[in-house]
Amino acid sequence: MGDVRTSVSAPVAEFVKRRREPAVAQTLRSTAAATIAYVVALQLSDETAPLTAPLTALLVVQVTLYSTLTTGIRRVNSVVAGVLVAIAFSALVGLSWWSLGLIILASLVVGRIVRAGEFVPEVAISAMLVLGVTRVTTTAWDRVLETLIGAAVGLLFNFLFVPPVWVGTAGESIEDLSRRMRRLLLRIGEGLTGSIPVERAAARLHEARRLDHDISEVDAALRQAEDSLRLNPRVREGLLHRVVLRTGLDTLEICTVVLRVLARTLTDLAKERTEEALFPPEVGNALEDLLARVAGAVVSFAVLVTTEVSESAEMAEVRLSEDLAAATRSRERVARLLLEGVQQHPRQWQLHGALLAEIDRMLDELNMENRSRRLMEELDRASREQRERHPRLAAARQWVRRRSRRGGHG
Repeated sequence: MGDVRTSVSAPVAEFVKRRREPAVAQTLRSTAAATIAYVVALQLSDETAPLTAPLTALLVVQVTLYSTLTTGIRRVNSVVAGVLVAIAFSALVGLSWWSLGLIILASLVVGRIVRAGEFVPEVAISAMLVLGVTRVTTTAWDRVLETLIGAAVGLLFNFLFVPPVWVGTAGESIEDLSRRMRRLLLRIGEGLTGSIPVERAAARLHEARRLDHDISEVDAALRQAEDSLRLNPRVREGLLHRVVLRTGLDTLEICTVVLRVLARTLTDLAKERTEEALFPPEVGNALEDLLARVAGAVVSFAVLVTTEVSESAEMAEVRLSEDLAAATRSRERVARLLLEGVQQHPRQWQLHGALLAEIDRMLDELNMENRSRRLMEELDRASREQRERHPRLAAARQWVRRRSRRGGHG
């Protein structure tokens, strides 16, 4: 009986988990919005099959409210502009090879003028479709109506059913990246007391280079989360959340670059010491311990960045502080051992110094004081850019604050 419950509950749990993914949410929301747009268009349009309405709704509804608003406006611009171009041409010429070329050229130029953005080709597509249909004037205005219906349904759908906030998904991606970095640091620290084949050291280097691809995937998830925070009534401090996640990913990206350089330093050292141990036993063990502590600090940093509850954030901050303190103590021991070794055997001393400098750089990036300073700088910069972009909105907010202060004093 237990096996049956397990076999049933596993697919259910997987379905519930996948419902939270952006791709699944996008599919369900787009399907619902397109269906509603088609039903509404059947009531308001003269067309027997007003497919332009569900098509527009399908294209307008995005995962986030911010992207829905920005995309919807540009898409309506592009379709309406294309229809108007077709109406103008239909009054002058019919459909032929040269008129088709002219309408494509004119539509692409008009698309740039109305700032349709990535939807410029859709201006030409809309114009060609309308120009090729008989009773072009009636069909054209029906197409405009259907487009407006689809766009309106898509926008209202996201206003009434507010899209979810994808901070959790982005946070999971950041934590997964930190764990991959941790595993790589632990593998780099293995076998430092023996002779490491160049091929194995090079494999670690290639693995470190592949982290660049992981960074781009996390960056895409983070952009999705940033859009989901903009204009979302569920979030009060959207700017703070965006800056915390973005600066956190920036720090991890710098650490991946340093990690790649560190792997290259050890690969160069392995090439120079093919017949002997990479480091003496005491130094190798100390380096392995140091890399393990740095790996723990990387994960603790990612947990701190992605933690939203204040109590959990305090615990994460304490954990990161302890990991960094332990890594710093281990770093001092490694520095002393490396210095003693170089004084006795100065071969490849520059690689030893580079190795220590790279570890110092990672610890410096993870340092909480530097993190707090960078966070405040980014918050100030983002607030300043927002004020410059929307001066009237900033002035209105400042006026409301002054009024509230006077009311409080009164």
